[in-house]
Amino acid sequence: MSVRARGLTVVAAAGLLVATACTGGPSVLDAGNDDPSAPATETAAPVDSAVADTDPTDDPTDDTTAEDAPAPETTAGPTTTIAAIDEFPPCPVDALDAADGPVAITFWHAMANELETALIDLVNVYNANQDRVQVTLQNQTAYESAIDKYIAGGVGSRPDIVQLPEYIVQSFAQSGTFVPMGACIEADGFDMAPVLPRVADTYVFEGIQWAMPFNVSAPVYYYNRQMFEAAGLDPETTPISLDDLRSTSQQLVDSGAASYGIALDSGRDSGGGWFFEQWFGRAGELFADNGNGRLAPATQVLFDNDLGVELLTYLQDMTSSGLAITVGDNSGGQDTFLKMIDGAAPAASTIATSAAISSVIAALGSGVAPGLTTDDIGIGPMPGPSDVPAVQPGGASVWIPAGKSDEVTAAAWDFTQYLVDAQTQSTWAATTGYVPVRSDAVELDPIADLYESDPRYRVAYDQLLPTVDDPSAVVPALGPLRQIRAQTADAVAATYAGGNVEQILADAAAASNALIATYNSQN
Repeated sequence: MSVRARGLTVVAAAGLLVATACTGGPSVLDAGNDDPSAPATETAAPVDSAVADTDPTDDPTDDTTAEDAPAPETTAGPTTTIAAIDEFPPCPVDALDAADGPVAITFWHAMANELETALIDLVNVYNANQDRVQVTLQNQTAYESAIDKYIAGGVGSRPDIVQLPEYIVQSFAQSGTFVPMGACIEADGFDMAPVLPRVADTYVFEGIQWAMPFNVSAPVYYYNRQMFEAAGLDPETTPISLDDLRSTSQQLVDSGAASYGIALDSGRDSGGGWFFEQWFGRAGELFADNGNGRLAPATQVLFDNDLGVELLTYLQDMTSSGLAITVGDNSGGQDTFLKMIDGAAPAASTIATSAAISSVIAALGSGVAPGLTTDDIGIGPMPGPSDVPAVQPGGASVWIPAGKSDEVTAAAWDFTQYLVDAQTQSTWAATTGYVPVRSDAVELDPIADLYESDPRYRVAYDQLLPTVDDPSAVVPALGPLRQIRAQTADAVAATYAGGNVEQILADAAAASNALIATYNSQN
């Protein structure tokens, strides 16, 4: 069997598993974003005004469109907004002491398949090893389903703790329906020092820690080691900068080892949305004003700048030159992996979430491709517009809804501490491929042993270590971020279709600014 056929037959099965899992001056490009994605099954109905306006373009009661909304006013500069935590619901951490028997709480999550199994195991251990709290899991099938159901429900129908993605920070923090995690942290004297700064800061809005990170992922570079070797490339060395990616792809194609150097996509949760934001963070540039919405609510996006033009021009050049191939929106998360096993014209690599690593390696170990082992897929840092691998944390966190009894809130906080405990994070990361949210977890088995025996799992973690005191290091806090990602995804798709990059970005920015203006006017 040829290198192409043998080297990527396994990744086909991996792709199927992934689909079911979780300026001016020199160019920046010359320097030396688990999302369960099943469509929501609930229809959102406005209840709490700020939460209900999370998606103004989809609210059936709102006739305002992106085109109709007024253009945002230009501000002179950001003024840091710090909210007073005592203005929000408190966290009575000692209330469990007065509880008459175990306190039952419900946890809404969005984990599927192997990830759900791992979460069930964690909860079973928690329930069996203490007698103060009993947790019941309820799978909402997808983040969007959980968001819609939460918005549509009242206090009585909402869970006691809920898993939510990184793109809802501003809208849910402003909803008035949550106990700030910072209130629990302060009341209990909980030590956040071991939590990776980039990860913790992802869920800070107006100076308040609103959620506790739990399942963290990051984009990584998946590549076929056999194809690298056939092309005369060192399979231990992966491209770091975008120029590196171009030259690596050129050698893969010129050598005949692969038809394309990399398979790309224009998906909202990947190449068209999340990865586009990632590259701005990697370059140390802001995606939106007012510190990416972290210093004060954003009024406009900034991605239609020189860096944005350079990034889209780069992607357009990669595909038009035949060094890369786009598979479209890749909504199921599997199409770039499937392109890697296309027997007629395979790609040698792709960029995807680190949450897929376990599924890919499991497929390799299943024996679906004779002659291949689990060592045939390599993992490297996400290539980007700098020489230093670094990413914005993705994934999700846990939030504590307000309006519950003191005992229930205290129980939710107790369970939260378990989820973020170093040993729990070590076990969770080793089982799922997610990144431990705290540095001391990597010193404990089983993740310490896994990182030592299979360094591929550590790549995503290492990308989160660089500490940068700059809001570009974390995902933008924008109320309509989900809808803005749809705008940039459309822009990337239009770029691959050969459109004018400057105009494409200008149009996407105008639509995004209208979304922000609508959101700001309603909150």
